[in-house]
Amino acid sequence: MLGAGATANAGSLGKPCTSAPEAQWLPMQQLQAKVEAQGYKVQKAKLKNACGELYTLDQNGNRVELFVDPTNGQIIGQM
Repeated sequence: MLGAGATANAGSLGKPCTSAPEAQWLPMQQLQAKVEAQGYKVQKAKLKNACGELYTLDQNGNRVELFVDPTNGQIIGQM
């Protein structure tokens, strides 16, 4: 995969995306909506290691795994 190098580390190595308590996390539907507002189509989503893992298609139809901060929906890494 080209372009995955520097940004793949955020959630892929078991490091949390946030240290905030789970009570401050957004519901998964809101996380998906924030990602879709940026042009991605969410196919599958889960929370793992204090990180939202969203399996998406980008605007060109390419598969992209996104690592999202569950407190604000910010994309912090991708593979």
